[in-house]
Amino acid sequence: MLKLQYMPYHEISNLEMEDKVKKILKCVKENKILLIDCKLDPLEEGKLIERTMEMVDRRFKGIEIASIVPDKRSMQFLDIFKRDLAKILLGKEDGLTIIGPASIIKEIKKNPNKIELLTKIRR
Repeated sequence: MLKLQYMPYHEISNLEMEDKVKKILKCVKENKILLIDCKLDPLEEGKLIERTMEMVDRRFKGIEIASIVPDKRSMQFLDIFKRDLAKILLGKEDGLTIIGPASIIKEIKKNPNKIELLTKIRR
C-alpha cells in the first residue's frame, strides 16, 4: 500500500533545522511519501541528505527528493506581486517538495511545472 502524508509548512516552519530533518526522516522511515507545501531551503535539503546517508543500512536504503517552484515567466504581474508579498510576510519559499524512501520510489521526473513520481512494484 502506498502512503502519502501532507505536511503543511507551518508544521515545521518554527523548528530548528535539526528538528525539521528529524521530523521529515521519521515520516520517511515509516515508508510514507511526504508532500511539503514549500521548497526546502538548500541548507535544510543538504542536512537532510547528510543525515540520511548516516542512517542507510540494509533496511533503510535512503531517500528520493524533488522540489518544484512555479515559473514566474508564465505568471501575470499581479500574481508575481502577491506571491512575493506572501513570501516576505510568511517567510515561506513557494513551491512543493516531495520526499520518500528510496525503497518505494523508483524515479522522480520533474520539469518547471510538474513532478512525476514512479514507484517500484512491491511483491
